[in-house]
Amino acid sequence: GDRLSPRELRFWRRRNHSWEAKVKNEPAKAVVMFSGGLDSALAVKVLLEQGIHVDAVNFATVFSKRPKAGRESAAKRMADQLGVELHTIDISKEQLEIVKSPKFGRGSSMNPCIDCHILMVRKAKELMERLGADFVATGEVLGQRPMSQHRRALRLVETESGLEGLLLRPLSAKWLKPTVHERDGLVDTSRLFAIRGRSRKPQMELAAQFGITEYETPAGGCILTDKSFGRRLRDLLEHDPDAALEEIELLKHGRHLRLDDRVKMIVARNEEECHFLESHRANMDMFVAKDVTGPSVLATTGISVEAARVVAAITAYYGKGRDRETVEVLWDNGQTETLLTVKPLGADEISNWLIV
Repeated sequence: GDRLSPRELRFWRRRNHSWEAKVKNEPAKAVVMFSGGLDSALAVKVLLEQGIHVDAVNFATVFSKRPKAGRESAAKRMADQLGVELHTIDISKEQLEIVKSPKFGRGSSMNPCIDCHILMVRKAKELMERLGADFVATGEVLGQRPMSQHRRALRLVETESGLEGLLLRPLSAKWLKPTVHERDGLVDTSRLFAIRGRSRKPQMELAAQFGITEYETPAGGCILTDKSFGRRLRDLLEHDPDAALEEIELLKHGRHLRLDDRVKMIVARNEEECHFLESHRANMDMFVAKDVTGPSVLATTGISVEAARVVAAITAYYGKGRDRETVEVLWDNGQTETLLTVKPLGADEISNWLIV
């Protein structure tokens, strides 16, 4: 039958929780990587049905879609529905470094899916060790995502994360090499599944069997796959390779324009974004039309007066005074305020600078 690799054998000898659990008739323990979506919820439920104790872990990151203020995350709502404890780990800093220089490449946008998944599995492994759990499980389905869930990618994540033989995918387990705990009987292989491919129908049918009726529709929680955000991020890193999390957060808001290698600006699109930009301006200059209603605008600090006048003219276009001959725009660089009287630029000229 299947034999353990030397690496699996070393890990097995070092961690014998499953053997102890069998002798003491104690339930196995698993850490499940948990987005709150249907697949990860099913992975949890499959293990709970076997009497396995489950701790769920969700990864917070600057690149994930955040819930609206005052609303619980999908992961928290689903964890409560399933009755499992949820651990949240922020991986923003580590993920940003991976995004800047991925080892295993990117998808169609700026998404280094394999590298990011390896990072998350490593973090889940650390939690597994802290909690004294036996293995890590995920809701991955073989063939569901073309870049990160084909057989080679699944195997790569397992080896690179140091979890050979200890990473279970309950929904596709019957298509994959058995884990250590399937072999020793701690996990009942007959109660695992053979789901594969991009159709969601098998998961929806399984959810109905388990009585899971409320779950998020798949919409992609990672904004790195969004092509518009990807263009903004690529532009930022090309001009500022050392960009920090604050700059990444700004990419999610407003219209972004690049006037030249030196000058970048962000134009709020609504009142909420105006408040956000005003409170997250960091080291950027602020431009606001003085005598008409208009958006808050941020621009690179330290720019010349000539560049500031262009920024002001764009600010004027996006306000209520775009049809006026001139508009007064207040330029605040954090130390001094300067009033600029400018003629609003036209849409055609501005379109050349938009990062879309």
